[in-house]
Amino acid sequence: MDRFRMIFQYFQSSSESVMNGICGLLALASVKMYTSFDFSCPCLPQYNMAYGLGIMFVPPIILFLCGLILNRQSLVMLEEWRRPQGRRKKDLAVIRYMCSSIMQRAMVAPVVWIIVTLLDGKCLICAFSGSMDPEKFVGFANVSTVQVQQLLAKVPCKDDELMRNNTSSKAVARYLRCWSQALGWSILLILIIAAFLACWLRPCFNQATLLQARHWSNYIDIEQKIFEETCCEHSRLFAHKCILHFFESMRQEIKLHSCSLPGEGEGAEGEEDLLWGITDQDQVNKLLKKWYYEKPPLDVS
Repeated sequence: MDRFRMIFQYFQSSSESVMNGICGLLALASVKMYTSFDFSCPCLPQYNMAYGLGIMFVPPIILFLCGLILNRQSLVMLEEWRRPQGRRKKDLAVIRYMCSSIMQRAMVAPVVWIIVTLLDGKCLICAFSGSMDPEKFVGFANVSTVQVQQLLAKVPCKDDELMRNNTSSKAVARYLRCWSQALGWSILLILIIAAFLACWLRPCFNQATLLQARHWSNYIDIEQKIFEETCCEHSRLFAHKCILHFFESMRQEIKLHSCSLPGEGEGAEGEEDLLWGITDQDQVNKLLKKWYYEKPPLDVS
């Protein structure tokens, strides 16, 4: 369990290279999940559209939420946005930068899933085969409306006896697959052009503002991590002091069992310095409350 927690904390690191690696892994996982997924359209008029669109859009929502959960800055951004003003002003530009960075990384895997499903075409065929106009295809002229709907709903099911030698159903499948692939390549082209323009137009904007937002975004994340580490260290020392105070009568026996106890020298002085004279729970609560409501200004002069 401790090893799993360490791995999870490592993946929650604020390092951009680590987060980019996580986004790449999620994107590859989305492709692997789709290729290993056994897509079986129900081939029923009332369920085809719900199933096809569900397969196309529900997994991207799950992948998007996973991207937000694995990104440590998601929680840091929410805490920074919701915290009281206190003695330190909140910079909306930094919050917007963090939000933009989080959303961009979280959207990679969902977009990859949607593009892969469109290029494959099965989801779109399953979802919209029943909505096609039968007059556009030869073979549905002498069939009743109910039978037409049933035949169109069975277009994704190639193994069905009615669909094996039905040229009209194959024409519907090809038509929808062409539209699906055209839509997938169009989305991919639009995204590539948008990324190209963003890369080349970024120098045209104020780089100083961008650097400031990036710097203070990293600062907020690092400050939160150091605060949590310091809290853990103070909690350990405070618990150590409380236990020693409780077992004061057993001090000699504990020493005989090689328990690490503070001596009269540097160790005890170091712990006293770290504890800042904290002696009870109320003092700890007051310090934590003051940190939350009155964060000190960013001034070390």
